[in-house]
Amino acid sequence: MSYRVGVVSLGCAKNLVDTELMLGQLDAAGFIITPNPREADVLIVNTCGFITPAKEESIDQILDLARYKKEGRCRVLLVTGCLAQRYPGDLMKEIPEIDAILGAGMVSQVVETIQRALAGERVLNVGEPRFEYGADLPRIRTTGKHTAYVKIAEGCSNRCTYCAIPSIRGPYRSRPLESIQQEVENLAAKGVKEVILVAQDTTFYGLDLYGRRMLAPLLRSLNRIPGIYWIRVLYGHPDGINDELVDVFASCEKICRYLDLPLQHASPPVLARMGRSNDTAGLRALLHRLRRDIPGLILRTTFMVGFPGEKEEDFQQLLDFMREMRFERVGVFKFCAEEGTPAASMDCQVPENVKEERFHRAMALQQQISLEYNRSLVGSQLKVLVEGKKGNYYSGRTEADAPGIDGQVYFTAGRISPRPGDFVPVKITLAREYDLMGELP
Repeated sequence: MSYRVGVVSLGCAKNLVDTELMLGQLDAAGFIITPNPREADVLIVNTCGFITPAKEESIDQILDLARYKKEGRCRVLLVTGCLAQRYPGDLMKEIPEIDAILGAGMVSQVVETIQRALAGERVLNVGEPRFEYGADLPRIRTTGKHTAYVKIAEGCSNRCTYCAIPSIRGPYRSRPLESIQQEVENLAAKGVKEVILVAQDTTFYGLDLYGRRMLAPLLRSLNRIPGIYWIRVLYGHPDGINDELVDVFASCEKICRYLDLPLQHASPPVLARMGRSNDTAGLRALLHRLRRDIPGLILRTTFMVGFPGEKEEDFQQLLDFMREMRFERVGVFKFCAEEGTPAASMDCQVPENVKEERFHRAMALQQQISLEYNRSLVGSQLKVLVEGKKGNYYSGRTEADAPGIDGQVYFTAGRISPRPGDFVPVKITLAREYDLMGELP
């Protein structure tokens, strides 16, 4: 008998890669993948456990899918991912509808775990988060034919005081360069045009395996693969930017002039309490150098507001820094006191209403900066990767836009009918805060 499996993937792109690997193994084992939870015999929730809102979303999703044990044909509800790795016993105890828990390090055992659950066993399969995947592991991509995420490492060895990822995912573990190279070559052979490299800290890549940072050599190697047009790098760290990496971004034509560097704050006292470098003068020098040496570079960053001890003057430093650097892309989120992290027990916790107010002030400032930047693009012509069409408008992304987190370009095409995965020149005619409007010339 062939069982039908439905999957919900939550959280970051790194988690999505794990979901796609599980789908690949299930497909290879004869399971049928379905998007309809009502017709699934097995339902999987790949959870996020990074911050409190993500944990709450994961619990809500588990409870929502649990109803298909009565309303549908679900026989097994499996929970995996970061929340499962972090709280396996609590989940099994508090949510009796769960039939199996699969730890974040047990991705390769998803088929066996489901088979045990289908046989009537309530399975708790959680161990050390040591899973690493190779280029030959089956995978079903969910990002369309032309774009794929590639996880170059697992875990994290940084010790930011607010973050639980090292305790959930374990220490940093780089994949061999040859394995990544082979995977990207395989993806190119399947029609992928954009690969997006992800890890908890991509700039740390290779330090554990080769004794030095190897992101730059990896990018040079990937840049030579035929059929790949864009190589995008997410989740870097300013301490990992070196001369070799800057040169690669400036000289390799397939590397997107797009760098994601989550900086978290701009106040030295706050950065010090976060366990990050508080050399803001050095950080400014680095950012100015990146702008100078990589023409057309788009900078994305993330800032946290409401960290313990953040005073109004600290927050003002952050706003001044945003005005000065004028990042094209910024994400802002509020500090959450994560269980087991040093920051959770720090003195001077910031009240929720203050966090909320600072969040909106920072976002309002960035919205204005983003709108001004987008308006500067009106009249220009940009290369756009087509992703779809709704009504009279096609949608796509430029080199400056990562999927799911940045804006899009909406455009009309006249008599031309571009397909998803095509690159087209779009003349920009209108700017919004985050999105652009245009037309094919």
